[in-house]
Amino acid sequence: MAMEMRQQLKMSQQLVMTPQLQQAIKLLQLTRLELQDVVRQELEENPLLEETLEADEIRETEQSELSESESAPDVAGEEFKEVETGDDSLRDWDSYLDGYTYSSGEQYREDEDRPSFENLLTRRGTLTDHLLWQLHMGPFTNEEVRIGEEIIGNIDEDGYLRASLEEIAAVCSIDENSVTPVLMRIQEFDPCGIAARSVQECLLIQARFLGMQGSVVEMILQHNLKDLETRKYKQIARDLGVDINQILMAAKIIGGFDPKPGSMYSSEDVHYISADIFVYKVGDEYLVMLNDEGLPNLKVSPYYAEAKSNGLVDARADDYINEKVRSALWLIKSIQQRQRTIYKVAKSIIRFQREFLDQGIEFLRPLVLRDVADDIGMHESTISRVTTNKYMQTPQGLFELKYFFNSGLSTSEGDFVASESVKNRIREIIEKEDTRKPLSDQKIADMLSVQTVNIARRTVTKYREILKLGSSSERKRHF
Repeated sequence: MAMEMRQQLKMSQQLVMTPQLQQAIKLLQLTRLELQDVVRQELEENPLLEETLEADEIRETEQSELSESESAPDVAGEEFKEVETGDDSLRDWDSYLDGYTYSSGEQYREDEDRPSFENLLTRRGTLTDHLLWQLHMGPFTNEEVRIGEEIIGNIDEDGYLRASLEEIAAVCSIDENSVTPVLMRIQEFDPCGIAARSVQECLLIQARFLGMQGSVVEMILQHNLKDLETRKYKQIARDLGVDINQILMAAKIIGGFDPKPGSMYSSEDVHYISADIFVYKVGDEYLVMLNDEGLPNLKVSPYYAEAKSNGLVDARADDYINEKVRSALWLIKSIQQRQRTIYKVAKSIIRFQREFLDQGIEFLRPLVLRDVADDIGMHESTISRVTTNKYMQTPQGLFELKYFFNSGLSTSEGDFVASESVKNRIREIIEKEDTRKPLSDQKIADMLSVQTVNIARRTVTKYREILKLGSSSERKRHF
Protein backbone atom coordinates (compact mmCIF):
# COMPACT_ATOMS: atom_id res chain seq x y z
CA MET A 1 0.00 0.00 0.00
CA ALA A 2 1.51 3.30 -1.14
CA MET A 3 1.89 6.18 1.25
CA GLU A 4 0.82 9.56 -0.10
CA MET A 5 -0.12 13.02 1.09
CA ARG A 6 -3.45 14.55 0.18
CA GLN A 7 -5.63 17.48 1.22
CA GLN A 8 -9.08 16.82 2.58
CA LEU A 9 -11.90 19.05 3.85
CA LYS A 10 -13.79 17.98 6.92
CA MET A 11 -16.61 19.66 8.88
CA SER A 12 -16.81 19.16 12.61
CA GLN A 13 -18.31 20.87 15.65
CA GLN A 14 -16.07 21.96 18.48
CA LEU A 15 -16.80 23.79 21.72
CA VAL A 16 -14.57 26.82 22.05
CA MET A 17 -14.23 28.43 25.47
CA THR A 18 -14.00 32.12 24.68
CA PRO A 19 -12.60 34.48 27.34
CA GLN A 20 -16.10 35.89 27.83
CA LEU A 21 -17.55 32.42 28.43
CA GLN A 22 -14.75 31.58 30.82
CA GLN A 23 -15.49 34.77 32.75
CA ALA A 24 -19.21 33.95 32.96
CA ILE A 25 -18.47 30.45 34.26
CA LYS A 26 -15.98 31.79 36.79
CA LEU A 27 -18.43 34.38 38.14
CA LEU A 28 -21.13 31.75 38.43
CA GLN A 29 -19.27 29.68 40.99
CA LEU A 30 -17.89 32.57 43.04
CA THR A 31 -19.30 33.41 46.44
CA ARG A 32 -20.77 36.84 47.00
CA LEU A 33 -17.66 38.06 48.82
CA GLU A 34 -15.40 36.76 46.07
CA LEU A 35 -17.59 38.46 43.49
CA GLN A 36 -17.21 41.75 45.37
CA ASP A 37 -13.43 41.41 45.08
CA VAL A 38 -13.67 40.76 41.33
CA VAL A 39 -15.91 43.78 40.80
CA ARG A 40 -13.65 45.98 42.92
CA GLN A 41 -10.60 44.90 40.93
CA GLU A 42 -12.38 45.51 37.62
CA LEU A 43 -13.42 48.99 38.77
CA GLU A 44 -9.77 49.77 39.46
CA GLU A 45 -8.51 48.44 36.13
CA ASN A 46 -11.26 49.52 33.72
CA PRO A 47 -11.73 53.32 33.50
CA LEU A 48 -14.95 52.90 31.49
CA LEU A 49 -16.62 50.95 34.29
CA GLU A 50 -18.09 52.93 37.16
CA GLU A 51 -20.51 52.55 40.03
CA THR A 52 -23.96 54.11 39.84
CA LEU A 53 -26.63 55.18 42.28
CA GLU A 54 -29.76 53.10 42.84
CA ALA A 55 -31.12 51.71 39.57
CA ASP A 56 -34.38 53.64 39.72
CA GLU A 57 -32.67 56.96 40.37
CA ILE A 58 -30.18 56.58 37.56
CA ARG A 59 -32.90 55.65 35.07
CA GLU A 60 -34.90 58.74 36.00
CA THR A 61 -31.78 60.90 35.60
CA GLU A 62 -31.00 59.48 32.17
CA GLN A 63 -34.56 59.91 30.96
CA SER A 64 -34.72 63.54 32.12
CA GLU A 65 -31.41 64.37 30.47
CA LEU A 66 -32.44 62.84 27.17
CA SER A 67 -35.77 64.65 27.17
CA GLU A 68 -34.15 68.04 27.90
CA SER A 69 -31.65 67.97 25.05
CA GLU A 70 -32.23 66.43 21.65
CA SER A 71 -28.59 67.05 20.79
CA ALA A 72 -27.38 64.72 23.52
CA PRO A 73 -25.67 61.58 22.16
CA ASP A 74 -27.92 58.54 21.84
CA VAL A 75 -26.45 55.96 24.23
CA ALA A 76 -28.39 53.13 22.61
CA GLY A 77 -27.39 54.01 19.06
CA GLU A 78 -24.67 56.52 18.22
CA GLU A 79 -22.59 56.28 21.36
CA PHE A 80 -20.69 53.19 20.30
CA LYS A 81 -21.90 52.84 16.74
CA GLU A 82 -18.52 51.89 15.39
CA VAL A 83 -18.08 49.19 18.00
CA GLU A 84 -21.54 47.71 17.43
CA THR A 85 -21.00 47.29 13.71
CA GLY A 86 -18.13 44.94 14.36
CA ASP A 87 -19.24 43.12 17.49
CA ASP A 88 -22.59 41.37 17.86
CA SER A 89 -22.13 41.19 21.63
CA LEU A 90 -22.83 44.93 21.94
CA ARG A 91 -25.99 45.07 19.84
CA ASP A 92 -28.27 44.50 22.79
CA TRP A 93 -27.14 47.75 24.40
CA ASP A 94 -30.81 48.70 24.77
CA SER A 95 -31.32 45.89 27.24
CA TYR A 96 -28.56 47.32 29.39
CA LEU A 97 -30.60 50.48 29.89
CA ASP A 98 -33.17 48.38 31.72
CA GLY A 99 -30.75 48.55 34.63
CA TYR A 100 -29.26 46.05 37.00
CA THR A 101 -32.51 44.68 38.36
CA TYR A 102 -31.04 42.37 40.99
CA SER A 103 -29.60 45.00 43.30
CA SER A 104 -32.47 45.31 45.76
CA GLY A 105 -31.35 42.87 48.44
CA GLU A 106 -30.62 45.46 51.12
CA GLN A 107 -34.17 46.72 51.43
CA TYR A 108 -35.30 43.34 52.74
CA ARG A 109 -32.74 43.29 55.54
CA GLU A 110 -33.67 44.71 58.90
CA ASP A 111 -31.05 45.82 61.41
CA GLU A 112 -32.06 43.10 63.86
CA ASP A 113 -31.50 40.47 61.17
CA ARG A 114 -27.86 41.40 60.76
CA PRO A 115 -25.21 39.34 62.58
CA SER A 116 -23.44 40.69 65.60
CA PHE A 117 -19.87 41.83 65.04
CA GLU A 118 -18.70 42.41 68.63
CA ASN A 119 -15.72 40.15 68.01
CA LEU A 120 -14.44 42.64 65.44
CA LEU A 121 -14.66 45.68 67.71
CA THR A 122 -12.19 44.70 70.42
CA ARG A 123 -9.05 42.63 70.52
CA ARG A 124 -9.53 39.41 72.44
CA GLY A 125 -6.99 38.50 75.06
CA THR A 126 -4.72 35.64 74.04
CA LEU A 127 -3.34 32.79 76.12
CA THR A 128 0.17 34.23 75.80
CA ASP A 129 -0.98 37.62 77.12
CA HIS A 130 -2.73 35.97 80.06
CA LEU A 131 0.35 33.90 81.00
CA LEU A 132 2.79 36.79 80.59
CA TRP A 133 0.61 38.96 82.83
CA GLN A 134 0.81 36.31 85.58
CA LEU A 135 4.55 35.93 85.04
CA HIS A 136 5.26 39.65 85.40
CA MET A 137 2.94 39.95 88.42
CA GLY A 138 4.58 37.04 90.26
CA PRO A 139 7.65 37.03 92.54
CA PHE A 140 10.18 36.15 89.82
CA THR A 141 13.74 37.38 89.38
CA ASN A 142 14.84 38.95 86.10
CA GLU A 143 16.56 35.71 85.09
CA GLU A 144 13.44 33.68 85.87
CA VAL A 145 11.29 36.12 83.91
CA ARG A 146 13.56 35.68 80.90
CA ILE A 147 13.27 31.89 81.17
CA GLY A 148 9.51 32.09 81.76
CA GLU A 149 9.00 34.26 78.66
CA GLU A 150 10.84 31.67 76.57
CA ILE A 151 8.68 28.88 78.02
CA ILE A 152 5.45 30.79 77.42
CA GLY A 153 6.54 31.63 73.89
CA ASN A 154 6.67 27.89 73.14
CA ILE A 155 3.19 27.06 74.47
CA ASP A 156 0.70 26.29 71.71
CA GLU A 157 -2.96 27.34 71.52
CA ASP A 158 -4.08 24.18 73.38
CA GLY A 159 -1.81 25.02 76.31
CA TYR A 160 0.97 22.47 75.75
CA LEU A 161 4.71 23.17 75.85
CA ARG A 162 6.11 22.26 72.43
CA ALA A 163 9.80 22.80 73.17
CA SER A 164 12.08 20.58 75.25
CA LEU A 165 13.83 21.83 78.35
CA GLU A 166 17.13 21.33 76.56
CA GLU A 167 16.06 23.64 73.70
CA ILE A 168 14.84 26.33 76.11
CA ALA A 169 18.08 26.13 78.08
CA ALA A 170 20.12 26.47 74.88
CA VAL A 171 18.21 29.59 73.81
CA CYS A 172 18.61 31.18 77.25
CA SER A 173 22.27 30.06 77.52
CA ILE A 174 21.69 28.47 80.91
CA ASP A 175 21.79 25.03 82.49
CA GLU A 176 18.79 22.75 81.92
CA ASN A 177 18.33 22.34 85.67
CA SER A 178 17.54 26.07 85.90
CA VAL A 179 14.56 25.69 83.56
CA THR A 180 12.70 23.00 85.52
CA PRO A 181 11.85 25.11 88.63
CA VAL A 182 10.46 27.91 86.46
CA LEU A 183 8.40 25.44 84.44
CA MET A 184 6.95 23.92 87.63
CA ARG A 185 5.84 27.37 88.81
CA ILE A 186 4.30 28.26 85.41
CA GLN A 187 2.34 24.99 85.57
CA GLU A 188 0.61 26.48 88.62
CA PHE A 189 -0.69 29.37 86.52
CA ASP A 190 -4.27 29.79 85.36
CA PRO A 191 -5.76 27.94 83.47
CA CYS A 192 -5.02 24.81 85.41
CA GLY A 193 -3.01 22.24 83.44
CA ILE A 194 -1.08 24.79 81.40
CA ALA A 195 2.49 24.20 80.08
CA ALA A 196 2.18 20.41 80.24
CA ARG A 197 4.23 18.31 77.82
CA SER A 198 1.65 15.53 77.39
CA VAL A 199 -2.01 14.83 78.03
CA GLN A 200 -1.05 12.64 80.99
CA GLU A 201 0.95 15.45 82.61
CA CYS A 202 -1.87 17.93 81.93
CA LEU A 203 -4.43 15.75 83.71
CA LEU A 204 -2.05 15.02 86.59
CA ILE A 205 -1.54 18.75 87.15
CA GLN A 206 -5.29 19.24 87.41
CA ALA A 207 -5.67 16.28 89.77
CA ARG A 208 -2.94 17.58 92.06
CA PHE A 209 -4.46 21.04 92.02
CA LEU A 210 -7.61 19.45 93.50
CA GLY A 211 -5.52 17.82 96.24
CA MET A 212 -5.78 14.26 94.88
CA GLN A 213 -2.17 13.24 95.44
CA GLY A 214 -2.04 9.50 96.16
CA SER A 215 -5.70 9.00 95.25
CA VAL A 216 -7.21 6.49 92.82
CA VAL A 217 -7.51 9.30 90.30
CA GLU A 218 -3.76 9.92 90.32
CA MET A 219 -2.96 6.19 90.16
CA ILE A 220 -5.20 5.73 87.12
CA LEU A 221 -3.58 8.66 85.34
CA GLN A 222 -0.10 7.37 86.14
CA HIS A 223 -0.54 3.68 85.29
CA ASN A 224 -3.81 2.97 83.45
CA LEU A 225 -4.57 5.92 81.20
CA LYS A 226 -4.76 3.72 78.08
CA ASP A 227 -7.18 1.35 79.78
CA LEU A 228 -9.27 4.34 80.84
CA GLU A 229 -9.53 5.52 77.22
CA THR A 230 -10.93 2.12 76.17
CA ARG A 231 -13.18 1.93 79.26
CA LYS A 232 -11.59 -1.24 80.62
CA TYR A 233 -12.77 -0.49 84.15
CA LYS A 234 -12.60 -4.05 85.39
CA GLN A 235 -9.02 -4.36 84.18
CA ILE A 236 -8.08 -1.14 85.99
CA ALA A 237 -9.75 -2.37 89.19
CA ARG A 238 -7.74 -5.62 89.08
CA ASP A 239 -4.45 -3.80 88.38
CA LEU A 240 -4.92 -1.28 91.22
CA GLY A 241 -6.62 -3.71 93.59
CA VAL A 242 -9.57 -1.45 94.35
CA ASP A 243 -13.35 -1.75 94.08
CA ILE A 244 -14.94 -1.18 90.65
CA ASN A 245 -17.17 1.55 92.10
CA GLN A 246 -14.09 3.56 93.08
CA ILE A 247 -12.80 3.24 89.52
CA LEU A 248 -16.13 4.45 88.12
CA MET A 249 -16.15 7.42 90.47
CA ALA A 250 -12.55 8.29 89.58
CA ALA A 251 -13.33 7.99 85.87
CA LYS A 252 -16.20 10.42 86.31
CA ILE A 253 -13.88 12.94 88.00
CA ILE A 254 -11.25 12.57 85.28
CA GLY A 255 -13.98 13.07 82.65
CA GLY A 256 -14.48 16.56 84.09
CA PHE A 257 -10.85 17.58 83.48
CA ASP A 258 -9.93 19.74 80.50
CA PRO A 259 -7.38 18.07 78.16
CA LYS A 260 -6.95 21.38 76.27
CA PRO A 261 -6.73 24.08 78.95
CA GLY A 262 -5.61 26.78 76.50
CA SER A 263 -8.61 26.42 74.20
CA MET A 264 -10.69 28.91 76.21
CA TYR A 265 -8.26 31.62 75.12
CA SER A 266 -8.41 30.71 71.46
CA SER A 267 -7.69 33.71 69.24
CA GLU A 268 -9.89 32.48 66.41
CA ASP A 269 -12.55 34.97 65.43
CA VAL A 270 -16.16 33.99 64.98
CA HIS A 271 -16.97 33.67 61.29
CA TYR A 272 -20.54 34.40 60.26
CA ILE A 273 -22.16 32.94 57.17
CA SER A 274 -23.97 35.53 55.11
CA ALA A 275 -26.84 34.07 53.12
CA ASP A 276 -26.86 34.54 49.34
CA ILE A 277 -30.60 33.90 49.12
CA PHE A 278 -33.45 34.78 51.46
CA VAL A 279 -36.71 32.86 51.38
CA TYR A 280 -39.76 34.45 52.98
CA LYS A 281 -43.21 32.97 53.33
CA VAL A 282 -45.91 35.42 52.27
CA GLY A 283 -49.32 33.87 52.65
CA ASP A 284 -49.15 30.45 51.05
CA GLU A 285 -46.28 31.32 48.74
CA TYR A 286 -42.53 31.52 49.22
CA LEU A 287 -40.78 34.65 48.01
CA VAL A 288 -37.14 34.51 46.89
CA MET A 289 -34.88 37.52 47.44
CA LEU A 290 -31.24 37.64 46.38
CA ASN A 291 -28.75 39.20 48.74
CA ASP A 292 -26.86 41.84 46.73
CA GLU A 293 -25.49 43.70 49.72
CA GLY A 294 -22.05 44.99 48.85
CA LEU A 295 -22.46 44.51 45.10
CA PRO A 296 -22.45 47.91 43.36
CA ASN A 297 -24.65 48.84 40.41
CA LEU A 298 -22.38 49.10 37.38
CA LYS A 299 -22.57 51.12 34.19
CA VAL A 300 -20.33 52.28 31.36
CA SER A 301 -19.06 55.81 31.89
CA PRO A 302 -20.77 58.34 29.54
CA TYR A 303 -17.69 60.60 29.59
CA TYR A 304 -15.86 58.56 26.96
CA ALA A 305 -18.97 58.36 24.78
CA GLU A 306 -19.09 62.15 24.68
CA ALA A 307 -15.37 62.28 23.87
CA LYS A 308 -15.90 59.88 20.96
CA SER A 309 -18.88 61.81 19.62
CA ASN A 310 -16.92 65.09 19.78
CA GLY A 311 -13.94 63.58 17.96
CA LEU A 312 -11.57 64.11 20.87
CA VAL A 313 -9.92 60.68 20.69
CA ASP A 314 -7.43 59.34 18.17
CA ALA A 315 -7.41 55.89 16.59
CA ARG A 316 -5.33 54.24 19.31
CA ALA A 317 -7.50 55.68 22.07
CA ASP A 318 -10.59 54.64 20.12
CA ASP A 319 -9.42 51.01 20.01
CA TYR A 320 -8.65 51.11 23.72
CA ILE A 321 -12.09 52.52 24.56
CA ASN A 322 -13.83 49.90 22.42
CA GLU A 323 -11.91 47.11 24.15
CA LYS A 324 -12.77 48.41 27.61
CA VAL A 325 -16.42 48.85 26.60
CA ARG A 326 -16.60 45.19 25.62
CA SER A 327 -14.95 44.16 28.88
CA ALA A 328 -17.33 46.30 30.95
CA LEU A 329 -20.43 45.07 29.13
CA TRP A 330 -19.42 41.45 29.47
CA LEU A 331 -18.86 41.87 33.19
CA ILE A 332 -22.25 43.53 33.66
CA LYS A 333 -24.03 40.89 31.60
CA SER A 334 -22.20 38.06 33.35
CA ILE A 335 -23.25 39.38 36.76
CA GLN A 336 -26.83 39.77 35.61
CA GLN A 337 -26.82 36.25 34.18
CA ARG A 338 -25.31 34.92 37.40
CA GLN A 339 -28.04 36.48 39.49
CA ARG A 340 -30.78 35.24 37.17
CA THR A 341 -29.38 31.72 37.27
CA ILE A 342 -29.13 31.68 41.06
CA TYR A 343 -32.70 32.95 41.26
CA LYS A 344 -33.98 30.21 38.92
CA VAL A 345 -32.14 27.49 40.83
CA ALA A 346 -33.48 28.76 44.16
CA LYS A 347 -37.06 28.83 42.84
CA SER A 348 -36.68 25.30 41.51
CA ILE A 349 -35.33 24.00 44.82
CA ILE A 350 -38.27 25.59 46.61
CA ARG A 351 -40.70 23.85 44.27
CA PHE A 352 -39.11 20.47 44.97
CA GLN A 353 -38.63 21.00 48.72
CA ARG A 354 -41.89 22.78 49.54
CA GLU A 355 -42.84 20.23 52.20
CA PHE A 356 -39.45 20.65 53.90
CA LEU A 357 -39.97 24.42 54.13
CA ASP A 358 -43.46 23.87 55.54
CA GLN A 359 -42.82 21.05 58.03
CA GLY A 360 -39.12 20.44 58.57
CA ILE A 361 -36.33 17.98 57.88
CA GLU A 362 -38.53 14.90 58.14
CA PHE A 363 -40.15 15.94 54.86
CA LEU A 364 -36.94 16.60 52.91
CA ARG A 365 -37.26 14.98 49.49
CA PRO A 366 -34.52 13.07 47.64
CA LEU A 367 -33.15 15.38 44.97
CA VAL A 368 -30.32 15.27 42.42
CA LEU A 369 -28.79 17.93 40.19
CA ARG A 370 -30.46 16.52 37.09
CA ASP A 371 -33.92 17.15 38.57
CA VAL A 372 -33.26 20.87 38.90
CA ALA A 373 -31.38 20.99 35.59
CA ASP A 374 -34.36 19.51 33.75
CA ASP A 375 -36.77 21.77 35.60
CA ILE A 376 -35.10 25.04 34.53
CA GLY A 377 -33.57 23.84 31.26
CA MET A 378 -29.89 24.05 32.18
CA HIS A 379 -26.95 21.67 32.32
CA GLU A 380 -26.07 19.77 35.49
CA SER A 381 -22.61 21.35 35.59
CA THR A 382 -24.24 24.78 35.75
CA ILE A 383 -26.40 23.72 38.69
CA SER A 384 -23.32 22.31 40.41
CA ARG A 385 -21.46 25.62 40.04
CA VAL A 386 -24.43 27.64 41.26
CA THR A 387 -24.89 25.53 44.39
CA THR A 388 -21.20 25.62 45.39
CA ASN A 389 -20.58 27.69 48.53
CA LYS A 390 -24.00 29.38 48.30
CA TYR A 391 -26.31 29.56 51.31
CA MET A 392 -30.08 29.98 51.60
CA GLN A 393 -31.84 31.48 54.62
CA THR A 394 -35.19 29.70 54.98
CA PRO A 395 -37.93 29.58 57.62
CA GLN A 396 -36.32 26.29 58.72
CA GLY A 397 -32.85 27.84 59.13
CA LEU A 398 -29.70 28.53 57.14
CA PHE A 399 -28.63 25.80 54.71
CA GLU A 400 -26.06 25.37 51.98
CA LEU A 401 -27.74 24.84 48.63
CA LYS A 402 -26.06 21.45 48.28
CA TYR A 403 -27.84 20.38 51.47
CA PHE A 404 -31.06 20.06 49.49
CA PHE A 405 -29.47 17.54 47.11
CA ASN A 406 -29.24 14.08 48.60
CA SER A 407 -29.90 10.48 47.72
CA GLY A 408 -33.00 8.59 48.74
CA LEU A 409 -33.81 5.36 50.55
CA SER A 410 -36.84 3.29 49.71
CA THR A 411 -39.68 2.72 52.15
CA SER A 412 -41.95 -0.25 52.60
CA GLU A 413 -44.76 1.85 51.17
CA GLY A 414 -42.97 2.27 47.83
CA ASP A 415 -41.90 5.88 48.42
CA PHE A 416 -38.45 7.38 48.95
CA VAL A 417 -37.08 9.28 51.91
CA ALA A 418 -34.05 11.61 51.80
CA SER A 419 -30.79 10.40 53.31
CA GLU A 420 -30.54 13.61 55.41
CA SER A 421 -33.90 12.78 56.93
CA VAL A 422 -32.68 9.29 57.81
CA LYS A 423 -29.52 10.72 59.38
CA ASN A 424 -31.68 12.99 61.52
CA ARG A 425 -33.74 10.01 62.66
CA ILE A 426 -30.58 8.09 63.60
CA ARG A 427 -29.37 11.09 65.61
CA GLU A 428 -32.71 11.33 67.43
CA ILE A 429 -32.73 7.59 68.22
CA ILE A 430 -29.22 7.75 69.70
CA GLU A 431 -30.02 10.88 71.71
CA LYS A 432 -33.01 9.13 73.32
CA GLU A 433 -31.28 5.78 74.03
CA ASP A 434 -30.31 4.51 77.48
CA THR A 435 -26.58 5.29 77.74
CA ARG A 436 -26.12 2.29 80.03
CA LYS A 437 -27.46 0.02 77.26
CA PRO A 438 -26.73 1.79 73.96
CA LEU A 439 -28.30 0.50 70.78
CA SER A 440 -26.30 -1.45 68.23
CA ASP A 441 -26.33 -0.45 64.56
CA GLN A 442 -28.42 -3.51 63.75
CA LYS A 443 -30.98 -2.54 66.40
CA ILE A 444 -31.18 0.98 64.95
CA ALA A 445 -31.69 -0.49 61.47
CA ASP A 446 -34.54 -2.65 62.84
CA MET A 447 -36.16 0.38 64.48
CA LEU A 448 -35.98 2.32 61.20
CA SER A 449 -37.52 -0.64 59.38
CA VAL A 450 -40.47 -0.42 61.77
CA GLN A 451 -40.72 3.24 60.65
CA THR A 452 -41.00 1.92 57.03
CA VAL A 453 -37.40 2.88 56.11
CA ASN A 454 -35.52 0.02 54.44
CA ILE A 455 -31.90 0.39 55.51
CA ALA A 456 -28.99 -2.01 56.01
CA ARG A 457 -26.82 -2.17 59.11
CA ARG A 458 -23.71 -1.03 57.21
CA THR A 459 -25.65 2.02 55.98
CA VAL A 460 -26.54 2.90 59.57
CA THR A 461 -22.85 2.57 60.44
CA LYS A 462 -21.86 4.87 57.56
CA TYR A 463 -24.42 7.52 58.51
CA ARG A 464 -23.47 7.29 62.18
CA GLU A 465 -19.82 7.89 61.34
CA ILE A 466 -20.77 10.85 59.14
CA LEU A 467 -22.65 12.28 62.11
CA LYS A 468 -19.50 11.67 64.22
CA LEU A 469 -21.38 9.48 66.69
CA GLY A 470 -19.49 6.68 68.41
CA SER A 471 -20.28 2.99 68.30
CA SER A 472 -22.39 1.34 70.99
CA SER A 473 -19.31 0.45 73.04
CA GLU A 474 -17.99 4.02 72.78
CA ARG A 475 -21.35 5.50 73.80
CA LYS A 476 -21.80 3.23 76.81
CA ARG A 477 -21.72 5.00 80.17
CA HIS A 478 -21.32 3.25 83.53
CA PHE A 479 -22.32 6.24 85.63
